[in-house]
Amino acid sequence: EGPLGDLIIELGVSAGTRDPRFRPVTAGELPGLSYEISVLSPMQRTLAEDVRPGVHGLLIRKGHYSGVLLPQVATEWGWDREQFLGETCRKAGLPKDAWREDETQILTFTAQVFSE
Repeated sequence: EGPLGDLIIELGVSAGTRDPRFRPVTAGELPGLSYEISVLSPMQRTLAEDVRPGVHGLLIRKGHYSGVLLPQVATEWGWDREQFLGETCRKAGLPKDAWREDETQILTFTAQVFSE
């Protein structure tokens, strides 16, 4: 909580230095980086057939597992709807077809993207 600018700085530093999937960014790399911020809409529960890659981002939840992919990820990778759903499941640590199961929750959102 607090001012949006402070939160953006805090989360940016965390993304660059504490994400276990990537090697931490070094001070020497900072001048060559580009920055992108996605401001997300509220999440809405939806059906798989209503997911629109490139328009929607996804949050997939099943039990204690969850994974999120931004709308632009599907566009960048050229994924269709089923690929996008499957890759979001994979990010959650679930089998790629877990989105087909009744107990799996599929939520969509949109994003307003700001980049330099």
